Amino acid sequence: MTIFEALRQEHEIQRDLIQKLIETHGDTEERKKLFKTLKHELEIHADAEERFFYVPLIQKDLTQEKARHSVAEHHEMDELVEQLEDTEMDASNWLKIAKDLQHQLIHHLDEEEQEVFQMAGKALTENQKTRLASDYNKYIKENR
Repeated sequence: MTIFEALRQEHEIQRDLIQKLIETHGDTEERKKLFKTLKHELEIHADAEERFFYVPLIQKDLTQEKARHSVAEHHEMDELVEQLEDTEMDASNWLKIAKDLQHQLIHHLDEEEQEVFQMAGKALTENQKTRLASDYNKYIKENR
């Protein structure tokens, strides 16, 4: 498995969770559970991705700018998660913020898969791609 395959697997989990979350209504147990799960998945994914994908890419001239941009997007999504935490789940603007998070998340995942992965494929060796996947998956498993 390469780092790209490992990241794509996690991206699908996030896409599924955010879609399910925005389909919920009001201050329900389902919404609370989905939000808690999504928040945790985003946290461990961002931590692992920054350590085992973006740190190596920041060190390469070819991928440095894209890697920094992607890390900045992680922080933007963190801010939206914080807004959701600070807003009552049955408030009218909670769903709007959740949809903003969905938009930002899907944009981020698509950009990674369609742009960053291609550049990273040129910047990383085959050995790095498999080693980074192993390290990434180990971190996810230990923190999930």
